[in-house]
Amino acid sequence: MDSPEGGAGLAARERAAAVAELSGLGHDLADLLEAAGLARSTYYYALANPKGPTRPELRGRVAEIFGRLPNGVGHRQIAMELRAVDGARIADKTVLKMMREMDLRCGIRRETDYHRYNSYRGVVGETFENVLGRDFEADGPWQKMGTDVTEFRLSFGKAYLAPVYDFGSKEIVAHAISLHADLAQQEEMLAMLMAAKPEGASPILHSDMGWQYQHATYVRSLAENGFTQSMSRKGNCIDNGATEQVFGHLKDEFFRGRDWGTFEEFKRDLEEYIHHWNHVRRQAKLKGLTPAEFRNQALQEAA
Repeated sequence: MDSPEGGAGLAARERAAAVAELSGLGHDLADLLEAAGLARSTYYYALANPKGPTRPELRGRVAEIFGRLPNGVGHRQIAMELRAVDGARIADKTVLKMMREMDLRCGIRRETDYHRYNSYRGVVGETFENVLGRDFEADGPWQKMGTDVTEFRLSFGKAYLAPVYDFGSKEIVAHAISLHADLAQQEEMLAMLMAAKPEGASPILHSDMGWQYQHATYVRSLAENGFTQSMSRKGNCIDNGATEQVFGHLKDEFFRGRDWGTFEEFKRDLEEYIHHWNHVRRQAKLKGLTPAEFRNQALQEAA
C-alpha cells in the first residue's frame, strides 16, 4: 500500500483532506484523486490516520515554561530547559513545531525605539581608552564586563536600570533600579558589584563616556577594587554593543506591552526578571546552562 508515512506524509494528508472536502460537494472522487496525484489506498489511509500532536507528553511542560515570562519564552530556551531539567531527547525544531501546533507565539527580537538614555555631557571628569575594542569574548566570569543605563517610560513617570553585565557568564552581576539616573544609583550599583566580586578578580569594566563613569567617586571605586576601566568612543554605541543587546532582550521579554502604576511594583517585577535571567533563563552560548550555573561551574574549576 502506498502509505503516507514518512517525509511526504503531511502533504498526502493535506491533499486527502482537500479531496474529501471537494468530494463532499459532489465532485467525482476518481477525478479528484487523479488530479491530486493520490492513489485510492493512500487517500483512505490518510483519512483513517489523521496526524496526531507532536510529543503530547511534553505539552504541559512546554506551556508551563512558555508562560514564565509575560511575553513568552522562545523555542530554544524551552528546548534547553526540557533537555537539562526533564532529560528529554528533543531537538529545537521539534519544540518549535510543538509551539506552532499549540499556538504559542513568542515576540520576535526586533529593532525598536525604547527611548535610549544618553548621559553624555562632554568631558566632565576622567576619561579612559577603549581597552576592549569591541572584543566582548571571555572564556570565564569576572574577566570582561559592561555597564550602561537604560530608561523606562511608565504611567508613574520614568525609571532607570543601571546593570553590570558579565560577558563571560552572561550574568547581570550587579544592578540598581531607580527613579533617577544619578550618582546615588551608581553608588548603589557599585556597592552590589564590590560585594559580589570574587577575591583576586581584576576585571575590565566597559562603559560609554557618560558623566557618571567619569565621576571621581566612580573612577576611584573601580581603581581601589582592582577594576580596569574602559570607555567607548564618543557617540559610538556599537562599542558597548554586548550590554545594549541585553537591554534589547530585557525590554522585549519583560517590558514590551506592559505598564505599572507605581515604581515599587515596577521595581519588584524587574528584580524578579533579573533573577529569572541569572538563575532560570538558559543560554545556547553557555551550552544550555543558566548564567549562575556557568559562573559557579567556572569558579569551582578554577579553585
